[in-house]
Parts: sequence; structure tokens; C-alpha cells
Amino acid sequence: MLVTFAALVPTALAAWLLWQVVSSPGDGEPPKVLPAPGQSSTSAPGSTDDAKKPTPSASTSSASPSPAKSASEKPTGSGSSKPAAGGSGPLKGKVVVIDPGHNPGNFRHATEINRTVNVGNGSKECDTTGTATNAGYTEAQFTLDVARRMKTLLEQQGATVRLTQNGDRAWGPCVDERARIGNAAKADAVVSVHADGSAAGNRGFHVILPASVHAGDADTRAIVASSRDLGERVAGKFLRYTSEPPSNYVGGGTALDTRSDLGGLNLSTVPKVFIECGNMRDSHDAGRLTSGSWRQKAAQGISEGIVSFLRG
Repeated sequence: MLVTFAALVPTALAAWLLWQVVSSPGDGEPPKVLPAPGQSSTSAPGSTDDAKKPTPSASTSSASPSPAKSASEKPTGSGSSKPAAGGSGPLKGKVVVIDPGHNPGNFRHATEINRTVNVGNGSKECDTTGTATNAGYTEAQFTLDVARRMKTLLEQQGATVRLTQNGDRAWGPCVDERARIGNAAKADAVVSVHADGSAAGNRGFHVILPASVHAGDADTRAIVASSRDLGERVAGKFLRYTSEPPSNYVGGGTALDTRSDLGGLNLSTVPKVFIECGNMRDSHDAGRLTSGSWRQKAAQGISEGIVSFLRG
């Protein structure tokens, strides 16, 4: 019986992925993305997150989407983007925080972002520069663009939406402050938007879920289950809207990865996940990540995952 079951697992997973790709975005609720039986999900060497540290090239720095502020300017402690009042719609009364990973100005503020902050079970750099495509399109530009598109889509559904930064601060916020912004807003859902910087040939997206952490200032035990629900729904919708495949180098084909080393997750007291939308160092993925029309699909997929989670 065990041999028969093992033989059926790859076939069932392949059939599920095919169904997701060919189904249209409006065909009801997608099945959740579930780990393969008996498999634990761990990070592969080279995967990146709030510890990304490549320094953008000169062509990268000149492509910053917003004017740089003075090096003496200090970031505010309350987060940058004030939430717009929620309108009418199915998400009226719901609060969503979108966390665009990194900041286009981080590379100008090495001292500030390299200082360490407490993440509960250890310490990490305040923030990093993030990664970039080989042509110099930065992760910080990508995440901010997708986050702004998501904000528009979710506000149209009636949600109150806040960004942890909206290109309106010189650097940061630090990873611990990013978590505090979602906590202070009493957010019903938080998604941190990223793109990976792994080796060429590594393709696909994955969603990072918080592990159960209870150390120092971190206690994720109350949000592990709800964050997994959020992450599974985001993964399913993202796949459906973008046709980006689940990562072939993290998560064993499940599109899910559980981690205990990310301050943005460890210090959250509300449901929160990260999404790595693709690998900026792979030419195929980079072609998608640099496309405005594809970024709109990415924003729609993530937003619809949030909507699905909030509506239950």
C-alpha cells in the first residue's frame, strides 16, 4: 500500500499544478497549496529575504523611482504611508498592510541599514539593499511598484490599506519596525513583497510562512495557523493569475517555505507572510519581473489571495 501511495503522489501534484495553470482567474476558489506528504520545507542555499545584501550598480542607482532625500534625513517611527479610509465593498472594515521589501535609497545609507536589530531569537541587519536583475532593475523598485498596484486593487474592494514605506523615506524601515507597523495597525493581513536573488536557472515563486517562534520579544504561536492559511491562498491565486511556476529550488515544489530567522515574521502579532515573486537573477523570471503588465498580474494574484483569506 505504501509503494502504491508513493507512486501516486507525483502524479497527483502534477495534475493539480496543471489544473491551476489552465483554470481562469474567475473559476471559484483555488485549492490551497499544500506541502508534499512527509516533506518539510526549508530554505535552499542562496535564497534571499530580509537578509539580501547585493549592492546595486551605478546603473541601478540612477534608476531609482523617486528622488533621493538628504542623507541627514531620519526615517519616521510610525511608518510612511497613511492608510486611506476604507470605502464600500466586501473588505469594508478590514485593514491590510503591504510591506514593499527594502527601499530604493537603502544603498545610500549603509551605516543605518547595517546596524543590527533584535528579531526575538537573534539579531539581523536593520535592512538590506535587496537584489537586482543583471540589467540593474532593483528589487526595491519592483516591490514598491507591485505594492502600489495592490493598494489600488484592495482599496477598490473597500479595505483600509497601509504601506510600510511608499518611497517617502530615505531608507528603511528596519525589519523590526516593519513588523511593528502591521501590529500597530491591528492588520487583518500583512504581506511582504519581495523578489529573490538566487542563481541563474533557479526559477519560480515561493511564499514564506512564519515558524513557531517563542523567544525574547518574538511569539508567533498565535499566528502560525492563520498565516499558513493566508500564505496558501496567496500562493494559489498568484499561480493562477501569473502562471509563474512554484520555485524549483525552495519548498520542494509546494511554493511554501517555513522560516524562523526573519524579523518581519518573528515579531509580527498579526497574520503575515512574505512572497518571493520570482528570481531576478534568472533571465526568464527577470523578463517577467521587469514587465509592467506582468507586475499587474502579480499584484492581482497577491491581492486576490488576501481577499480570499479575509472573506474566509
